[in-house]
Amino acid sequence: MESLSARPSPSQDAGDFATLLRERGLYPQVPASVAHASVGSMTPDAQTQATTILAFKFAGGVIMAGDRRATAGNSIVYDRADKVLEIDSHSLMAIAGVPATAWEMARVLEHSFQFYRRSQLQEMSLEGKVRALSKLLRDNLSFVLQGVGVVVPLFAAYDPAADAARLYFYDAMGAQFEVTDFAASGSGSPAVRSVLYYENTWGGKPLTKLREAEAVVLALRALDTAAENDTATGGVDRRGKVYPIIKIISAAGIRTLAEKDLARVFKQKVT
Repeated sequence: MESLSARPSPSQDAGDFATLLRERGLYPQVPASVAHASVGSMTPDAQTQATTILAFKFAGGVIMAGDRRATAGNSIVYDRADKVLEIDSHSLMAIAGVPATAWEMARVLEHSFQFYRRSQLQEMSLEGKVRALSKLLRDNLSFVLQGVGVVVPLFAAYDPAADAARLYFYDAMGAQFEVTDFAASGSGSPAVRSVLYYENTWGGKPLTKLREAEAVVLALRALDTAAENDTATGGVDRRGKVYPIIKIISAAGIRTLAEKDLARVFKQKVT
């Protein structure tokens, strides 16, 4: 029997479970034909990642936005990914992380909210919706610990009791935190948070006092700034005319801003 001392010890910076398996020679070997078919620097086992997302409160509710780029390793695999998803008529979820896992979570939430509404003849409470997403993230923890399936979402919903839209962000383990002013997630989030913090603290007015037109301009500027600092963030594709997804949630429900309107605002106020 092989002694414990004879086994190779994992490196101190293994990083994830897949790396540990590779070091121990237990990771499945990729056929040469598949390896040669890899695109650029994207390895066959590279996960697709989606970033960057942001949300903040303004005078008319909560605005939520996300760039459109999806990457795998250093390769761009898609430039029209939808990262801001409508769960029901008064709930929004923005995704950063692995789209396959996040989209499945969104589908489960949508069906859960719908089942509750039809079986109980009333809407699920905001607290129930927030905890439902938290549970999905906790149930995904085993994959997170293996270095796959990581999702770090934002969630916004209208609260009839408070007559206001409320905003939450989560960590990968399911902990939820209510946001006072703004939140961002994904690889471009440090730049986004810097922009939103500056505008909220030293701008002409706090974020919660912004009109809708001003909020849209700020969201576009923040994502475009993130794209200049993070290759995984798409920002605004000026040549391809691909603009971020921007949705607004308020007492009236959810509204998606048309791409032609975003193009006009970007041309007049951002470039």
